Amino acid sequence: MAKKDVTDVALKGKVVLVRADFNVPMKDGEITNDNRIVQALPTLQYILEQGGKVVVFSHLGKVKEESDKAKLSLAPVAKRLSEKLDKEVTFIPETRGEKLESAIQALNEGEILMFENTRFEDVDGKKESKNDPELGKYWASLGDVFVNDAFGTAHREHASNVGISTHLETVAGFLMEKEIKFIGGVVENPDKPVVAILGGAKVSDKIGVIENLLNIADKVLIGGGMAYTFLKAQGKEIGLSLLEADRIEFAKDLLERAGDQIVLPVDGKVAKEFSNDAEITEVSVDEIPEDQESLDIGPKTVELFKQQLEGAHTVVWNGPMGVFEFSNFAQGTIGVCEAIAELKDATTIIGGGDSAAAAMQLGFEDDFTHISTGGGASLEYLEGKELPGIKAIANK
Repeated sequence: MAKKDVTDVALKGKVVLVRADFNVPMKDGEITNDNRIVQALPTLQYILEQGGKVVVFSHLGKVKEESDKAKLSLAPVAKRLSEKLDKEVTFIPETRGEKLESAIQALNEGEILMFENTRFEDVDGKKESKNDPELGKYWASLGDVFVNDAFGTAHREHASNVGISTHLETVAGFLMEKEIKFIGGVVENPDKPVVAILGGAKVSDKIGVIENLLNIADKVLIGGGMAYTFLKAQGKEIGLSLLEADRIEFAKDLLERAGDQIVLPVDGKVAKEFSNDAEITEVSVDEIPEDQESLDIGPKTVELFKQQLEGAHTVVWNGPMGVFEFSNFAQGTIGVCEAIAELKDATTIIGGGDSAAAAMQLGFEDDFTHISTGGGASLEYLEGKELPGIKAIANK
């Protein structure tokens, strides 16, 4: 069902609460990747241009005790947001109270402030993470309209997304709208044929996704560490490659049910040690030495996956094909990236997490229709689950 978005409500003169996902990576107090801030800009700029008074907030990391607060303040995020907007962003280092309320009341049309990390409320009883009703009601009382643009937390029922929506009209921001359109579109009404590519380390992380995508996709291509549990289920010798022994029966059952709908690697790059400097041998998956592990798919698998992608109208990819952090074992992931990027008439979607990081790191950011900003949220959406943060947004 279509959801209301930020263009469906009057904003001029209104205090507009915006839940963004500014859970950015930090090192020594410095932001190391500001993609999530950049992705939030269209929504914030639109509200400001419409004459809204913006109050933006987010979580950052996990705040378990008082000592966590010093390194998890949103102050550096407010500074970076100010630079990106080319506009002053007033930062209020509080999550509630008179100082925050007064600052909001003093806002003029087209001005923006940010308040402190919503997870600071977790130090005393996990009020944010457990959707404390009093906290959600309080935050809702600070504004006139609520715009939820934080897809990364849509799978969580928190005070800052679901709690506020209980008391205020809630609409999607532009980023949330894109996620619903593309990730939700894969699940609900994809343009066929559909090819899904799944990688990453563990089968157990993707059980629900695999089973749901088998109902949607014409082909499911499996690479990464998780592929070796499937190869083991076929009776192959996988050496020291990643294996989830407790998932072999599941993999065997899935392969029997899916038949040629599931496509597995035919070769891999093996090494005796988990190191970028290890000596590499390319072998068939029928010839993996018992004292070596496969750390990437091989060139024949890349070609096989390219063939499977031909003619696809919708492609969704989640999870790298190997240990892409090591340059010598990134070729499989690069090859898949290139193969998807070359599809001119397909809707191509990366379902967040490591595959999104890989695509950006490898320079393919502009070659996909959509790169999701959600990791866990994307996976749960692809499983076909109803996400609390999306359910809470008003229907059109």
